[in-house]
Amino acid sequence: MNYPATKLPKVGTTIFTVMSQMAAEYKAINLSQGFPDFDGPKNLLGSVGQYISQGANQYAPMTGIPALREEIAKKVAMLYGKTVSPETEVTVTSGATEALFAAIAAVVRRDDEVIIFDPAYDSYEPAIELNGGVAVHLQLHAPAFRIDWQQLKDAITPKTRMIIINTPHNPTGSILSAEDLEQLAALVRDTDILLLGDEVYEHIVFDGHQHHSLLSHPELYQRSFVVSSFGKTYHTTGWKIGYCVAPAVLSVELRKVHQYLTFSTSTPMQFALADIMREQPSHYHELPAFYQQKRDLFNSLLAPGKFSFTPAEGTYFQLVDYSAISELNDVEFCQWLIKEVGVAAIPVSVFCNTNPEMKLIRFCFAKGDETLRNAAARLIAI
Repeated sequence: MNYPATKLPKVGTTIFTVMSQMAAEYKAINLSQGFPDFDGPKNLLGSVGQYISQGANQYAPMTGIPALREEIAKKVAMLYGKTVSPETEVTVTSGATEALFAAIAAVVRRDDEVIIFDPAYDSYEPAIELNGGVAVHLQLHAPAFRIDWQQLKDAITPKTRMIIINTPHNPTGSILSAEDLEQLAALVRDTDILLLGDEVYEHIVFDGHQHHSLLSHPELYQRSFVVSSFGKTYHTTGWKIGYCVAPAVLSVELRKVHQYLTFSTSTPMQFALADIMREQPSHYHELPAFYQQKRDLFNSLLAPGKFSFTPAEGTYFQLVDYSAISELNDVEFCQWLIKEVGVAAIPVSVFCNTNPEMKLIRFCFAKGDETLRNAAARLIAI
């Protein structure tokens, strides 16, 4: 039998899976994959059990339960000054990655170009290619990892269908400013280019900075899918619940895809999330300080060692430069780090199309303080 050729020839097992498996094999401290090693709020977890026992165990509406969509709309209005319809502009999805895929599948057609910025989250390009599109990679450069607006202008062609904007940015931790949004608006004005905003770390921004969402810019919102994640906000990544806010005309198309990907998302968890959003709106206001304490603790513990770094502006990831330690490439260095030092990290080159020569690795500091102290003790002993 002749099996069909792979549709994703460049794709293997994700680096997150590989490094987490190695961490388990060598009993290393896992600062690679981006998930907390602590639970979400107790009242949120308990509420899920109550809804399960009360019988909320059947399909939710395809677009999400009304109570949760209403709370999302309230949050968008409060944080970003944008009034959106919970009925026609808010869609609950089975994780942010599903929302990203559904948005791309909804509008990208064969030979359409989608501009992404490297280092780029690894789900973007496969979604583009599976839908017949072409990923156009633009490289961000250390240490600031800012968008070069002239480079972006030069990359836009008549085939450009979409630009993917990730802020706060995984893996670099950089954030976009209000001026950046104005630059973006100037570039796409008078075009039919759509935007996909990956804003899953929207509440994890440090040093008094503000998250500038595509939702906060009326002109940009009219051409945007904006994706967020409850898993990142409530320390429940295993629940795989996210959502997409988009103008009604774009939401219609996204929902056409969403209904045949997952149809709907966990019912009791949606009810529990609606409750905590209504009863504890302070949670996402407290998140920046919560994670900044962890960033600052981890960085202060690393400071005496040989790694160099610029503190992340957002996300729960910290990039570090190991050039003073080793000449190995970043993949080999991460393997050595697990085997010989007992700490797992992610090599940054895997987020790039051209595998540039950079000696940067990514640590996740969404861990308990004791875990961070133990990991840092091993790292500064190198």
